[in-house]
Amino acid sequence: MVPVGIDDRTRPSGGNVYDRRLGTELVKAAWDVYEHHVADEAELAEMLAGLPDGQTVLVDGLVGATAPTLVAESGRLRLVVLLHMAVAEGEVLHAVDAVLTTSRWARQWVVEHHGLTPARVHVAVPGMDRGPRATGSAAGSHLLCVGPVTPDKGHDVLLTALGELSDLEWRCTCVGALDLDPGFVERLRASAVADRVTFTGPLTPRELEEVGSTTDLVVSASHRESYGMAVAEGLARAIPAVATDVGGHPEVVGAAGVLVPAGDERALADALRRWLTDAGLRERLRGLAAERRTTFATWPETARVVSEVLARVAAVNRRPLASVSPPDEYPTEG
Repeated sequence: MVPVGIDDRTRPSGGNVYDRRLGTELVKAAWDVYEHHVADEAELAEMLAGLPDGQTVLVDGLVGATAPTLVAESGRLRLVVLLHMAVAEGEVLHAVDAVLTTSRWARQWVVEHHGLTPARVHVAVPGMDRGPRATGSAAGSHLLCVGPVTPDKGHDVLLTALGELSDLEWRCTCVGALDLDPGFVERLRASAVADRVTFTGPLTPRELEEVGSTTDLVVSASHRESYGMAVAEGLARAIPAVATDVGGHPEVVGAAGVLVPAGDERALADALRRWLTDAGLRERLRGLAAERRTTFATWPETARVVSEVLARVAAVNRRPLASVSPPDEYPTEG
């Protein structure tokens, strides 16, 4: 069960990429996958009601994590919820057979916040395609921020921080949807540094690849991230990161970047100034990013974790599962 807009190119998201790549890999792993696009809870309820007893169902948390219908169907169907964001109703998570999270941080949050048995919550981090290493520039002045342009992603914090660096050479490209909060976007365009910031809107994977090929540093000022796919995708090309210390960011970045508190413009400005003015720091972080890119899970490995959870739920309904994600399965530095 996936969101109805999973293939909407004007609203790309890490969750949609995860669902699409996971489905492809599960088919390769010999699963029969029937994909249902869900618009709302009523449609979810209707689709679940039409399934035969005992059917194993993987539900994207964006459409089902707060849906009472999962509680109602939990005795009849074998349900697994995939949480891209650590937001859910406790009653729902207690009712389903297993929960998948995309980071260790999210797993810990779910277990502690909702009081779930740890053995029922599993980690399946997003896979990463290890693309060619970005060429970058000697000065490190090409910055990239990927994500929908909304307050939650902290673009206002980023532009305020960049405003403290007017004495330095830099340019920042912001890739992501511009229509979710038009008023917010207009305020950003009126910023004092707007002439040095490019808002591209959504890009195709090929277009983003081209932008990434000349990027020096990925920046994320996001206020919340269960994992941080935009940062991970940059690191998969050996691009270091400056990111907020929220959610899954620390485990994604490891030692290959600098973490700052969310909402702290001064700390972000200081971190960016060090990057732009310290050639030794740039060289060290680029080396660490080159090492970090070799440690990410691949999509087949992600699908293997999910496949094991689904297989065991299908085989033994309503029994807690021992974790299939050992603590060191996806190593990180730091």
